[in-house]
Amino acid sequence: MRAAGVPSVPNVLSESQVRQTARSIAAAQESSGALPWFPGGHTDPWDHVESAMALTAAGLIDEAEGAYEWSRRTQRSDGSWPMKFRDGAVENHDSDSNFCAYLAVGVWHHYLITGDRDFVDALWPSVQGGLDFVVDMQSSSGEIWWARGENGQDCPEALLTGNSSIHHSLHCGLLLARLVDDPQPEWEFAKYTLGHAIRQHPEAFAIKDEYSMDWYYPILGGAVRGEVASDRIASRWDDFVVEGLGIRCVDHRPWVTGAETCELVLALDAIGEHSRALAQFAAMQHLRDPDGSYWTGLVYSDGKRWPVEQTTWTGGAMILAADALSRTTPGHGIFRDAALPVGLPIGLDRCGDYCHASGSPV
Repeated sequence: MRAAGVPSVPNVLSESQVRQTARSIAAAQESSGALPWFPGGHTDPWDHVESAMALTAAGLIDEAEGAYEWSRRTQRSDGSWPMKFRDGAVENHDSDSNFCAYLAVGVWHHYLITGDRDFVDALWPSVQGGLDFVVDMQSSSGEIWWARGENGQDCPEALLTGNSSIHHSLHCGLLLARLVDDPQPEWEFAKYTLGHAIRQHPEAFAIKDEYSMDWYYPILGGAVRGEVASDRIASRWDDFVVEGLGIRCVDHRPWVTGAETCELVLALDAIGEHSRALAQFAAMQHLRDPDGSYWTGLVYSDGKRWPVEQTTWTGGAMILAADALSRTTPGHGIFRDAALPVGLPIGLDRCGDYCHASGSPV
């Protein structure tokens, strides 16, 4: 099975416009397969995977697989990736735990759309190595340290956004483990304890609540759903949402950003708030360039696009949001399904914290 169908959102974006955005992402791809932020910019392993996912969703399968091959080839022997590359050279040798986990999401997404088991078999060792590296960075109370230095020392600080994304990566990793029949009980326990930390121990994470990502990412990553998720969205809606423009990246700055808006779209869609998701998706389209790429953001107080860059990952987030809203590809539910049970068979009697918070087992 290969990809079929390109997402479109009626009265907002056509299939041809989504294809144009995908082509703008592919146009930035380096001969190595790397997907930098923009032509000549740097590449980080997380945004690289997000852009590859968008290529898959838009049917650019060869380009996406070239990107995943870059991920396989640049992984280090300990399972990690450097934080930052530029023009094929490592610019920052440290490792970000979230960056190292995210390949699992991309590989599962690619499999959902293409059904290509050979692809999964080729990438499974990289997924396994990356998640093993990340789980090794988990504290005894469940949260995962955000970085490990080139010297092998962990930075003892946990970030809520990154940990929420890792929760999703562990979910997808466990689904891949089931597919290849290679059980990973350590990941099951890591996902459970991480989810508990996200839901019940906010004090475990660095306080960065001025950033919109800390607002919606626990929902996007599947750790928080149900009534608690709806209440969480309502609690900060007026702080972040700018009517007709999208959402602020930082609550006290007059700056809306496209990728964060599209991630909020995905989070809203995941909890069934389709109308508000669609409204936010339409609102961020002012960032679209005539060539199909997307500007990162707009300082709406003076009408200036800032930073002055059209980023692959902004276009990538847009395509993934379009797919979720339109239910087009077999991968459209990858964020919506992030809270489905997988791994440890923990139910209502042994999972009171999660069931009380979201109405669902881990």
